[in-house]
Amino acid sequence: MLFGEEGGVKEMLVDKALDAFRAYLKSRNSSELTIAAYQTDLIQFSEFAAHELGLEVQSLDVREIDKYIVRSYIGLLTEKNLSRKSIARKLASMRSFFKFLCREGVLIQSPIQKISTPKISRNLPRFLFQEHMEKLLKAPDLNSKLGLRDQVIVELLYGSGLRVSELVGLNISDIDLEAGLLRVRGKGRKERIVPLTNAAIETIRKYLSQREDSQEALILNYQNTRLTSRSVRRILDKLEKNAQLNQHIHPHMLRHTFATHLLDGGADLRSVQELLGHKKLSSTQIYTHLTRQKLRDVYRRSHPRAKLPESP
Repeated sequence: MLFGEEGGVKEMLVDKALDAFRAYLKSRNSSELTIAAYQTDLIQFSEFAAHELGLEVQSLDVREIDKYIVRSYIGLLTEKNLSRKSIARKLASMRSFFKFLCREGVLIQSPIQKISTPKISRNLPRFLFQEHMEKLLKAPDLNSKLGLRDQVIVELLYGSGLRVSELVGLNISDIDLEAGLLRVRGKGRKERIVPLTNAAIETIRKYLSQREDSQEALILNYQNTRLTSRSVRRILDKLEKNAQLNQHIHPHMLRHTFATHLLDGGADLRSVQELLGHKKLSSTQIYTHLTRQKLRDVYRRSHPRAKLPESP
């Protein structure tokens, strides 16, 4: 038990509870971005709860928050035309916070326990068809160091299914070109090993041979400092124009393409889950959609009424 004294908790002001929750998230190796998002959601809710109770937020005790305040907050978010996805994210932050307080003995029951999360319609991820992916892979200028770097970016996002944050965080020491493997630090600082394609191995070798710096980062900008996620997006915008694809391409789209092409090629769902670093299989199942053409082909091969008549 992190709080209070023997005989129960005498007081638990929201500021102290938020500090303790932040420390807990850090102990679980949550990323700074995740922690910041939780804190923003919870501070906004705390300010609303204090206003509802006629208090200053500094004097709000978390035990004064009940399900009626939570419902009023959801109503306010709905009135502000927040999307269901945004409301669900805020509720998830609150749910984790109150669950933590229950586990630590501050609360007997979470005020959000019986409040349901709004259902979210899940859009299928956008991906590139193979012919479009081939055009993008040919877009970088391989006669320059920066062109080779751009090729490495595309090869790793698509060929190994990396998140953009994982890509820009890579160091040269994370790569084993002889074994064709890459050590990736994913969400929650969890490490996984992913394979490199032969094309990626060859391009990385060429790119590193052009470098004369002593930086540990794999992907550098023209000033020889670590590339940012925003810069990767700008590079993909440039490559999309070079390839004349006429569609906006973002880094996660190449990760979607990686998973989709693997499943279309016959990979099993569990293997794709491991390669993507998904904690839950349900996160990977969204990729099981197939292209219209593949569905059409399967239908024509399999259904007796769909088969084309044989030529006389």
